[in-house]
Amino acid sequence: MTPADLSRTVLRAVRRAVDDGEFGVVAEGAVEQAVARVVVERPRAGGRGDYATNAALQIAGPTGRPPRQVAEVLSRRLTGSPGIVAVDITGPGFLNLTLAPAADPSRTLVAGIRRQGLAYGHGDALRGHHIDLRVPRELRAETVADAVARIARSQGADVHIADERIADEGLAEAGGQSGVTLRPVPVARPDELFAVLGRDAAHWALLLPAGHDHPRTATAEDRAALLAQRETNPLFRVRYAHSRTRALTRNAADLGFDGTPGETPGRDDLLAALAEHPRILLSAARHHAPDRLARHLVGVADALLPALGDVLPLGGEKPSAAHRARLALAEAAGTVLAGGLSLLGIDAPVHV
Repeated sequence: MTPADLSRTVLRAVRRAVDDGEFGVVAEGAVEQAVARVVVERPRAGGRGDYATNAALQIAGPTGRPPRQVAEVLSRRLTGSPGIVAVDITGPGFLNLTLAPAADPSRTLVAGIRRQGLAYGHGDALRGHHIDLRVPRELRAETVADAVARIARSQGADVHIADERIADEGLAEAGGQSGVTLRPVPVARPDELFAVLGRDAAHWALLLPAGHDHPRTATAEDRAALLAQRETNPLFRVRYAHSRTRALTRNAADLGFDGTPGETPGRDDLLAALAEHPRILLSAARHHAPDRLARHLVGVADALLPALGDVLPLGGEKPSAAHRARLALAEAAGTVLAGGLSLLGIDAPVHV
């Protein structure tokens, strides 16, 4: 069971307990707001199990029940779920989850990515969560808002984008309710940016830095660096890594084999980066921070590129199970890169 699968299992248990009336009559909107704050993560030092969740503590408020009582309900529902062998309640109501041992976690992860395709990492953790983005008429703010909207929708959120001035007038008429105002540091010389860099490099330049940081686009040297076809350019590394995986698929087909998930020793960094993808997407959605996704894609690419040298048979070698497993992992990484770039509004070309 992947972390994303486990998170979905926990959220499903919460919603079913509410729907079945285990906590009495509960306002649906309040529950969904609480669900958006539920996290599944590795237990802290001294904790039990493989993962821990704060689900009971978050749901206690809207249900009006003590966290330990909520935890007992969720514990009964989670115990015996596929992949979960034990559920312990600790502290004020944390649920500690022990997973069934997996003979080959890399096979499970890669198979899951291949099955979900570009939607890997998408989920419904923010279902019922409404995000109103108020955006000034400025290039970087509008670009960030578009990316935030795509990422948040990938997590089930309902997103509305409005011009800041118009939104302020509408909210005043609605009684002063507030949305989320995006004010990243403006870009220098925005009128020239897309003409010089093109859409993809311009989007990357505006989205990679955190919102409070200045994009490096002001000088000719900055812009040349964003277009450079070399390893010092993070966007080039991400797109090149993706294109390499597609080339490997074509070359493997010429050799008469395809990818099959299996054991891939020595690729722990890459597997860890792929497993983190769902958490990164949810974090980027919750914090309205597409830069988190952009930096994550760089990390995936940097873990992937050194792992591509032995995917195909060398010399007179015949394709083996190891080659098929390495190819499946490379293809899965390419899928993650393509899906992440798409959420940022950037193409993932087959050839770079």
